[in-house]
Amino acid sequence: MTTKFGNVTVNTDGAVALVEFDNPPFNFVTIPMMKDLADALDVVDAETSLRATVLTSAGKAFCAGAELGSPTGVGGAGIDSVSPLYVQAVRLFSIKKPIVAAVQGAAVGAGLGLALVADFRVAAPEARFVSNFVKLGFHPGFGITYTLPRVIGEQRAALMCLTGRRIKAEQAREWGLVDEVVPLEGLRGAALALAREIAEAAPLSVQATRATMRAGLAAAVKARTDIELREQTWLRETADFAEGVKSVNERRAGVFVGA
Repeated sequence: MTTKFGNVTVNTDGAVALVEFDNPPFNFVTIPMMKDLADALDVVDAETSLRATVLTSAGKAFCAGAELGSPTGVGGAGIDSVSPLYVQAVRLFSIKKPIVAAVQGAAVGAGLGLALVADFRVAAPEARFVSNFVKLGFHPGFGITYTLPRVIGEQRAALMCLTGRRIKAEQAREWGLVDEVVPLEGLRGAALALAREIAEAAPLSVQATRATMRAGLAAAVKARTDIELREQTWLRETADFAEGVKSVNERRAGVFVGA
């Protein structure tokens, strides 16, 4: 059975839901798409026959983040539009059933934040993980300042967030950001195999254990995105942010002046 929620498609494979989002060409985050994704996962939560989810995306990029540099993107629509995005982010972190993300390519900015919603990440060698906000003259969002240290530790998270460095799949696995690295052609199969392994266990026990291990996570993400939004609000008015957006559009390094 296939169910559509805007750009999000849900298929089922036994007790596993395969949830795919598709916003070509780079799967940029939009508020409607994040709402559709949260709506889809809410439906999975409500269906007792489903016990785990594989989160996937179409195309070469897992998710290239929020399209800050476009007049029609989150940044172009104004900072007020980021707050509804974070409402949907908190909904995603409130989902009750385990999620395995299959990351085939770039997970950048908010795309990294989306990958961190999942309990586990299976990646292809082509995957890249990037918290590139400082290279835009911006501040990390989507709760990354909370969720990334939780997964890889404060020091490594600081390295990613303060440099904007791209982390390859194998290094991400060494750091604990990725659980498995498999060839691209076997990526979804490997993610599905892990989800099936979870689904074979007693579902109420799995959900109770997950709830204990993630206790307070959604609330913590809400508190942190409130702070992230505050910092993003004033940074968006700076010359460095304008230069960061311009430099991205022109595919060059930004020349920042600290103002």
